Amino acid sequence: MSEVTTQNKNNIVEIDYMELDQIIEDEFDGNRENLIMILQAIQRRYNYLPKPTLLYVSEKLDIPYSKIYEVGTFYSTFSLKPRGRNIVSVCLGTACHVRGGGRIQEQIEDSLDIKNGETTNDKRYTLESVRCIGCCSLGPVIKINEDMHGRIKSDEINAVLKKYE
Repeated sequence: MSEVTTQNKNNIVEIDYMELDQIIEDEFDGNRENLIMILQAIQRRYNYLPKPTLLYVSEKLDIPYSKIYEVGTFYSTFSLKPRGRNIVSVCLGTACHVRGGGRIQEQIEDSLDIKNGETTNDKRYTLESVRCIGCCSLGPVIKINEDMHGRIKSDEINAVLKKYE
């Protein structure tokens, strides 16, 4: 089995099983103790955890699919549905909330025409609210991929998003 194409609701995903073997066997020695790190590597590759990859990991590591699914749904860093190329995280922790984090989220929702937890039709952006990013003194804060944008104002949102197009 080298490559398979699966269809997920208007989204075609090509799974490279040789690449999965490399992740599982070469990077993590096929050790089931490394399950979370294996799933992280798969998510970095596909930007989410496609079901065929989870089934393959289940078979390769001899771990029940239900256990792998449990891990994939327990940790908020994992996603079982396709996400956008750019992950926009809006901090709604206490410090950011009192400094207007909710208004920032509303502005992003309006700008991208999506709600929290959704992905734009062009798969460019996924919007997520988070409880705390850890930059409380810079609130309100948004994180786009690994880039932090602190003390952000509603009228700056469109210019910041445009940098990621």
